[in-house]
Amino acid sequence: MRPLLEGGPMVRSLRPLIHSLRAIKSPGEVALMREAGRITAQAFKRTMAMSRGDVDEALLYAKFDFECRAHGANFLAYPPVVAGGNRANTLHYINNNQIVKDGEMVLLDGGCEYFGYVSDVTRTWPVNGKFSPAQAELYRAVLEVQMSCLSLCSPGVSLDHIYSTMLALLGQKLRELDIIASTASDTDTLKVARRYCPHHVGHYLGMDVHDTPELSRSQPLQPGMAITIEPGLYIFENNEGCPERFRGLGVRIEDDVVIQEEGGPLILSMDTPKTIADIESVCAQG
Repeated sequence: MRPLLEGGPMVRSLRPLIHSLRAIKSPGEVALMREAGRITAQAFKRTMAMSRGDVDEALLYAKFDFECRAHGANFLAYPPVVAGGNRANTLHYINNNQIVKDGEMVLLDGGCEYFGYVSDVTRTWPVNGKFSPAQAELYRAVLEVQMSCLSLCSPGVSLDHIYSTMLALLGQKLRELDIIASTASDTDTLKVARRYCPHHVGHYLGMDVHDTPELSRSQPLQPGMAITIEPGLYIFENNEGCPERFRGLGVRIEDDVVIQEEGGPLILSMDTPKTIADIESVCAQG
């Protein structure tokens, strides 16, 4: 910071103030984000319903984009990830041009923009419409962690606290899946959990996908804030330290959440199929 003139007033950036104001959504802003979430849910349902192995990632991308626009979105909020099989373990894979083979899962991380406000949702599902036993095992582990993290979304809790909880819960799941030895120390378990989930539990959301970056994830959440909750487990196909049945599987489940004073969090993406039964039911409608 420097004075405009010698002895004059200090010039301060308005960015931190604007970000703190943007972080708290008005009822009108929440309504726009709810609509973005509704549109995204419909796009996911229609995309799941047309999934068939073998299917091109590009076709799923095009279907998701079309359905978002057809249901009222202005455009996609960001280049989506449409990653089949082992490619789901590459966090920012956006080539979206390979064949997802029958028996593989696809991870789709996508969202739309609706009159200035965005959604950011991830679902993972088998393109043939039926989870294999190993896929279901890993998927349930991530889903249970995600549901636990969603239950923590309340005023006074920080994203960093939810992240720490996510790592501890993922560590427990990795032990249950025999990916981590049951005798591993808590410290070693957390280290391994970070390796299998090398990203944060979420970020702020609003007029941008990674909104208000000036805000620390360590600050307490307040009513009106919108965030994502997105745990995942990523197991590369060449990971010889992991049970063979899980190799090449990557799962992420992400929802958009508005913090409320009471009554629990408002899940903006709640209509997007998430349980194994719901996903398989939607896929069977194609």
